[in-house]
Amino acid sequence: MDFNQLSEFVTNHLLLVMAFVVLLAVLVGGELKRRISGVQQLTPGEATRLLNHENALMIDMRSDKEFRDGHIVSAVHVPVKDADLGGRLDKYRDRPLIVYCNSGSQSTQLCGKLRKQGFEHVYNLKGGVLAWQRSELPLTRGK
Repeated sequence: MDFNQLSEFVTNHLLLVMAFVVLLAVLVGGELKRRISGVQQLTPGEATRLLNHENALMIDMRSDKEFRDGHIVSAVHVPVKDADLGGRLDKYRDRPLIVYCNSGSQSTQLCGKLRKQGFEHVYNLKGGVLAWQRSELPLTRGK
């Protein structure tokens, strides 16, 4: 494909090209932001190993209803709307914390906040509770 064909395609399909550029920027920007934040992503299998061998704690940041509908066993519920996140989790400062939401995107932001508050061992559950379920790991219901 030469430059003339490319410019003709861009001219004829301007909206399509603009949509592609915007989507590419969002994807690349999100990945760069995640890498710069320094938050390590864990698969459900890696999270299970950390839970079993390093006394890690699961932090569920989803809404009250989502938590009641099904959460990871022994997870501490700290909804994202809770203003004093660090204060509620201070007693767990010496333990590894694995934060999760539904898909893993919002929990990455919370992990960054916790790291800024001095929590050293903070991890994000890659794919969130949805990935946990896809791995056929158990959930419990209620409070």
